[in-house]
Amino acid sequence: MQDRISFEPEPLVRPGPDAKHVLVIGGGVTGLVTSWALLDRGFKVTIMSKQWASYTKEQRLTSQIAGALWEYPPAVCGQHTDTISLHHSRRWCMLAYRIWDAIASDPELSRTSGVQMKQSAFFFPFKIEDDAEQHQKMLDIEASGVRGFQHSVNLVEHYGVDPKYGCKDAYELTAPIIDTDTAMTWLMQLTASKGATFVTETIEGDIFAQEEELLKRFNSDVIVNATGLAGFQIASDNSCYPIRGALVRVINDGSDFPKVDAALSISADARHENHTPNEIVFIVPRSDRVLLLGGISQPHEWKLDLTLESPVVQRMKARCQEFLPRLQNARLDEDYPLAQGLRPFRQRNVRVERELRYHQTPTQEDGTNTTNSQASAGDNVGTASKIVHSYGQGGAGWSLSFGCAETALGLVEEVLAGKPPKPMSLE
Repeated sequence: MQDRISFEPEPLVRPGPDAKHVLVIGGGVTGLVTSWALLDRGFKVTIMSKQWASYTKEQRLTSQIAGALWEYPPAVCGQHTDTISLHHSRRWCMLAYRIWDAIASDPELSRTSGVQMKQSAFFFPFKIEDDAEQHQKMLDIEASGVRGFQHSVNLVEHYGVDPKYGCKDAYELTAPIIDTDTAMTWLMQLTASKGATFVTETIEGDIFAQEEELLKRFNSDVIVNATGLAGFQIASDNSCYPIRGALVRVINDGSDFPKVDAALSISADARHENHTPNEIVFIVPRSDRVLLLGGISQPHEWKLDLTLESPVVQRMKARCQEFLPRLQNARLDEDYPLAQGLRPFRQRNVRVERELRYHQTPTQEDGTNTTNSQASAGDNVGTASKIVHSYGQGGAGWSLSFGCAETALGLVEEVLAGKPPKPMSLE
């Protein structure tokens, strides 16, 4: 995909007079990156969202609140457990890695996009070789082609981690670290310059039932659903649920403590004895000024009612300060001290596939069914849907962005070719 997208304002392939039109629902990172890929392939694109990236505390999108630290799956805020999803996620995240790396390698593009490549270190309360799953994951990462990989317990001392915290092993790699506010603004500007149309609107209910009306109203040939957590309603997917997360933001300009210029974490699947379940260490430079301290992972919590005084937030900040003692004197970012959001998860993890339900075919007077495009799913025969889904990325939307976009693009082309939909598989 890397050679099929352009970082320039103009689309790589200009849409011709017969260009197909795609309606993308969702204005987060998944929707914008998918739109970018479609635009550079010569499609016309309309992006619909109920709200867009902004700089107010009350209205920041989930994509802006995300820690946005690239990691080889599973993400630090929650594991991928589905075999099919994990199989694809490995490929998806490596494609995103290469593209973010290419963006960061251009100084001007790095500045305008908010994407940098920095060292990212992961710490463990055990020797990695003693845990078969973690050992295999580390070997996979080392073989994946990431830059700057190093496995050494000496990283604990190198990064100033308190030895009393109990970290017995570590590895690091060079990874994309993204200022999400800057990146979301850049993605919106980039897709707009390539010709995307933006529509502010809220969709209520299952879009499968509204498909014909939406296609007609927007003169579209395909719909891409990239609505994140709203998939429970938009895709009638009862397996969707939120995992609430929060991050404390502190000033990282070097005046109160030696500046932290690398991401440091103990991931959720490392199971440190000092951690309450679903609570981790997550220390990530957000920009040249702000450092994020996290994190928590609270399934099925729908309310954004945490405060700096909430016990779970106080534990989170204290945990990071115990792990990295030089943070004891950290000052809060007074403009935006606490970020919280609802990560969009689903029981079967990431879903990038076509709509599998079929529209009932009109019946002729002789009792036979007729349709311009017939397909079957099991015993069902009818009209194949023109909806492509890409949601459920959870806390890994930035890590999986370009990979999911590439798969979604292929599914859009399948729709236009009249092929029947198939469930996600290991293929």
